[in-house]
Amino acid sequence: MGLTGTEPGEIAGALSESRPDTHPPNLDFADLQGLILALPDFDGDPDEAAETRLEAVVAAWHDQR
Repeated sequence: MGLTGTEPGEIAGALSESRPDTHPPNLDFADLQGLILALPDFDGDPDEAAETRLEAVVAAWHDQR
């Protein structure tokens, strides 16, 4: 089973591994959504990427750095 939008910590970990030089707070939500959708393990509904879920991913990604 792949990643879904309800797993911000797991998504953040995958982004941290695939984009180590990216500074999460500098991303706008459209770019962040594109990075998430490009993850090979992402199996969620792209329409579920509400702003609050994207904010949770940014916060988790920032915490993992």
